[in-house]
Amino acid sequence: MNISKHIEHTNLKPNAVAEDIVKLCAEAVEHGFYGVCVPPYFVQLAKKSLKKATVKIISVAGFPFGYNTVSSKVEETKKAINSGADEIDMVINIAAFKSGDIATVQNDIQAVVTACHLQNKQVKVIIETCYMSEDEIKTLCKICSDCEADFVKTSTGYGTEGATVEAVKWMRKNLSSKTKIKAAGGIKTREFAEELIAAGADRIGSSASIQLVQTEI
Repeated sequence: MNISKHIEHTNLKPNAVAEDIVKLCAEAVEHGFYGVCVPPYFVQLAKKSLKKATVKIISVAGFPFGYNTVSSKVEETKKAINSGADEIDMVINIAAFKSGDIATVQNDIQAVVTACHLQNKQVKVIIETCYMSEDEIKTLCKICSDCEADFVKTSTGYGTEGATVEAVKWMRKNLSSKTKIKAAGGIKTREFAEELIAAGADRIGSSASIQLVQTEI
């Protein structure tokens, strides 16, 4: 399996520096990765580094905890897109969801989805599966499908656990057929990446991307 085309080569570390992002972009071009996932601050640098390469630029909104206001997520989204981002990975308001405030969660997701789609950009909704029961994942998948999110993403990488095969299978079962899945968080081996893809993941977010493809044939 050629998994390079599924991979979003990621560096969302709070202490990442410019040189790290330039290197990330060069590696993505060299290995034919789908994209790079970088902090909003580094979107312009990624755009400059990638030049005319086909590698996509992904950035984040409400990252990593999701309890930012709706307006701040929308503003982050707009600025990242204006800086050159092709896709936005937003974190749901986990605090609101766990408090039973579904209206806020739905409004939050819909606002960012709309901001992206108005610019013909894709959006992924991070539901942080490690904090969710199967029923909660089912509810969130329905909300994301109803809001016409392009992807639902398992994890930020900052929760108690990253992607799992079980969570991806459950998401695939409960999402609309046109809503895709991004698995991220703790994906360090090619074998695990292939298991996640087999379970239904369309994209793999990893900071260990090169390790995932070193054994590729």
